[in-house]
Amino acid sequence: MKILVMGLPGAGKTTLALKLVNLLKSKWLNADKVRKEANDWDFSKEARDRQAKRMADIANRLKSEGHIVVADFVCPTEKTRELFAPDFLIWMDTISKSRYEDTNGFFVKPEKFDFRVTTKNSEVWAAQIEKKLKQIIDNTKLSK
Repeated sequence: MKILVMGLPGAGKTTLALKLVNLLKSKWLNADKVRKEANDWDFSKEARDRQAKRMADIANRLKSEGHIVVADFVCPTEKTRELFAPDFLIWMDTISKSRYEDTNGFFVKPEKFDFRVTTKNSEVWAAQIEKKLKQIIDNTKLSK
């Protein structure tokens, strides 16, 4: 399962993702760490598509190895979300704008998501999300 924790910079994505990684015993993909490894600090729209594809490739490999993957990154447009293709999308809707005007300018709120986080309280939200994800995972196992 590929889980995407997305939202504006400063929304609390990494904090929530780390809590989920521990609860779900999953693998963690952080956009900044992946960018650093790729030495790609371009934040144009094209580069964000490239980053989404890069994150998807790594997440798909880990998923194919049987891991649950939690990825946290801005994923600012419908196209970047389509490129990543999460099985479960968590929208961090905790701030109305970030400190980065360029990101604010082309960030598109998701119309489709599986879980919407509206406050910065990662303990509470992580527990709720874990419960929902475990139900989905259990139902998936039963249908196989």
